[in-house]
This record gives sequence, structure tokens and C-alpha cells, in this order.
Amino acid sequence: MSSAWYELQGLSVRHIGGSRGLALQDISLNFEPGEQVALIGPSGAGKTTLLSTLACAHRPDSGHFKAFGTDPWQLTDAGRHAMRARLFLAPQTPPLPPRQRVVTAILAARLPQWSLGQALLSLFKPSDPEAAYRALSRFNLGDKLYSRVDRLSGGERQRCGLARLLLSSAQALLVDEPLSALDPALSQLTLNALQQEARERNALLVCSLHQVDLALEHFPRIVALKNGRVAFDLPRDQVTQAMVDELYLGELPPANSPQQDQLAAKLAVGACL
Repeated sequence: MSSAWYELQGLSVRHIGGSRGLALQDISLNFEPGEQVALIGPSGAGKTTLLSTLACAHRPDSGHFKAFGTDPWQLTDAGRHAMRARLFLAPQTPPLPPRQRVVTAILAARLPQWSLGQALLSLFKPSDPEAAYRALSRFNLGDKLYSRVDRLSGGERQRCGLARLLLSSAQALLVDEPLSALDPALSQLTLNALQQEARERNALLVCSLHQVDLALEHFPRIVALKNGRVAFDLPRDQVTQAMVDELYLGELPPANSPQQDQLAAKLAVGACL
């Protein structure tokens, strides 16, 4: 029996709504427990669709797809809902209720583990504010515990969404562009927190990034998408500057910091964790 937590073979997925053809075409990838993988590629390459598919939020149109050894789309709705408790999808713009306090929004990560009564009670009296504070503090947001969500900046909301991840019990952490609203120092802090959490629970971490320099600095495996297809899937020390240039032909990969100028050197020697 395969040890992979995800098995994708010849997978094709339509754009949401189905009006613009295929977002992903002939995708064949396996992801193992404990792996840390960066998804890179130009805008529109299919990174977000792939993460949504892994989260069982977007049904494939063709091909073979298994999560934790099972085809989730052959399960009942209840069975698929139970499987989703093992997954956590952190979108680029987290769906945090604007009038809610941050502590309540963060603790919502535990909804799959709570009864209806516990969930309702936590709306009025947060059940574990200390845990929410600890999660927020790892992203430099401990002082926002009792703030309202609509008073946060875009970057603060983004990090609140990631603090939710820390309170989940998920084994597959699927993170979409977590650094898009963050400065270089917060970007490093955020990636370090995500990777530490994944290591501590031996979780799979798949993270889409536009910052190629940070992808190569932090992630041992790089999966590159272009036009809905896998352009390459390699250990980072096998990724060359020519591959990156070809991947982003016609579109410069955004840099997270002035370190982008050192990308060629990092590619040549391989960066250490």
C-alpha cells in the first residue's frame, strides 16, 4: 500500500464555473507525510486550484485522486466532511467575519472538534483564549487578541488566518500565498512558524509562493506549475536559473526582498533550512 497522503495521476480540473476550460491538465504528483513543498509559477498557473483540489473543495473532472488512501468524492457527504477535518486550507484572503473579535475567529479552527453547544458557547465566552493568544503570538499578533477583525490591516488578517491553522488538528496544511501582504521580516517569521508547526506534528505542508527566493531558501521540494501543467517537480538543489527563467518567461517573479538579486547564487549552491 502506498504511504502517500495524496496521489494524483493524470488529474484535470476545470476552472470554477467551468466556463474557461481546464485550470489543471494531466497533473501527476504524490505528497508524503511530513513533506514541505513550495508551489511556484506565474499568475494563473493553477496553484490555487491545485490547493483547493487537495483540500477536497474542488472536484476533479478526470484522472485519479486519492487523499489519505481514499477517493474523497466516492465518500458520502458526511464521510467527506470528516476527512476535511484532517485538512486545513489557508486561502490568501481568509474568510474572517469582519464584526467578530479576533479571539473568536481564531478559535473557530476548533469547530470540527466541538459539539454545537460548545461552538455556540464560545461565541459569547471564548473557550480557550490562552491558546488563541499563543497562536497569534507566533505571528507577532498577540496584542490583537480582542480586536475586531474589521480593524486589522490586510497583512494582520492574513496572519490571523494562519494562526487558525495552528489551532487545527490537520495533518495536511495547504497554504495559498501567505506572504502577499507582508514585509520581508514578517515573511521570514511566518514561514518559520508554519514550517516549525508542520515538523512538530509531522504534517504535510504545501505552500504556494510568488517569492521564488524564499521558496528555494525554505522548502526542500519545488513543484512548478505553468499553464495548468507541472513544469518541473524537483529538489531545490536541482532547480536551475534557466528553469526559473523559462517558468516566468514574460513575467518577472516578484521578489520578497532585495535578496532577490542573490537568487542565482542560491540556485547554484542550494540554500539550507
